[in-house]
Amino acid sequence: MDKNLVLGIDVGGTGIKGAIVDVKKGEFVSDKVKYKTPKESGPKAVLEVIKKMLKDLDWEGKYFGCGFPSIIKDGICCSAANIDKRWIGVDLGELFKRELGVSAHFSNDADLAALAEMRFGKGKGVMGKVLLVTLGTGIGSGLFMDQKLIPNSELGHLHYKKSIVEHYASNRARENKDLSWEEWGTELNKVLKYMSLILNPDLFLLGGGVSKKFDNYKEYLTIDTKIIPAKLLNNAGIIGAAMLAYEGGQ
Repeated sequence: MDKNLVLGIDVGGTGIKGAIVDVKKGEFVSDKVKYKTPKESGPKAVLEVIKKMLKDLDWEGKYFGCGFPSIIKDGICCSAANIDKRWIGVDLGELFKRELGVSAHFSNDADLAALAEMRFGKGKGVMGKVLLVTLGTGIGSGLFMDQKLIPNSELGHLHYKKSIVEHYASNRARENKDLSWEEWGTELNKVLKYMSLILNPDLFLLGGGVSKKFDNYKEYLTIDTKIIPAKLLNNAGIIGAAMLAYEGGQ
């Protein structure tokens, strides 16, 4: 198999998706496979889904990459905001190697989406401070300074109103509360202003599936910082996961 073709898997609170990626081009070379994240999203249930995915994609490589909705430090899952709390404290690489027989490389899902966008998308070549915000089941964040990742920023968990920002401005919050684009865009604008006050980025990139509907809410984003939709949309996490594995598995 071509060593530049690597499997990337993106584990999210709503769905688990994966594809084989040409890591030199940042493009899929297989169909994208997607399953719903099990309601009981503990290690056993998620591993079963990933086993199916490896079979569906006929993956026989020595390693793959995986984005995870968690703070990841030295391969250990340190939080579990949008997935079962039983993951906390798990050595992900050791577990996956034992259960799947394949080496896997792990990082925070939003960090990997940002990595892909900075390499192949709208962040390519952009210097200064860039903050990618993923808007999905929750809110993830990937922070870069002069093209270098500052990992595990987790800005979706900033305290906001009576809870945290992702409970107000994530795409799931928009859907659950049946918010109009104006209502949601206005709320998102407040959240981005809050993040801007803390980090003062030079550029916001908006990722996740809802970024492809940017025209529906862009007029409500009025902060001074430049805001543009990410190029790779909902595929960024898969591409970033494959890149992580390729660069860590050489």
